[in-house]
Amino acid sequence: MKSGTVLRHGRCHCGAVCFDAILDAGFAGLRRCNCSFCRMRGAVVAPAELRITQGGDVLSCYRFNTMAAEHFFCARCGIHTHLRRRSDPHGFAVNVACLDGCSPFDFAEVPVMDGINHPDDVGGPARIAGRLRYDPAR
Repeated sequence: MKSGTVLRHGRCHCGAVCFDAILDAGFAGLRRCNCSFCRMRGAVVAPAELRITQGGDVLSCYRFNTMAAEHFFCARCGIHTHLRRRSDPHGFAVNVACLDGCSPFDFAEVPVMDGINHPDDVGGPARIAGRLRYDPAR
């Protein structure tokens, strides 16, 4: 693996779905999104190469609006594991909460992408709508 690349194993809550994720930029590519679905889901995701190692038959997929993005979740426990990104239909992003030894609360600040005004809808580059901060109590 090249420098900065991180290999992580992940799974859903019940363990039916397992996967390996290769994060080329490590956790530098973390993000959230403010579109209607992502806002309700609340996941922090990281772009990754993905290989399902178990439970591909248990995965369900949800699409909405343009039907371009595919949001995958375990049909047994309901946990969102990963998505095929609208902004890069050949790429995936994984829910960092599903990665072994990882939590979305491990990151003090996560950029929130402006999915309400997606570049494919309004033109121009992707924009950051804001930043989500986590300041743990001491």
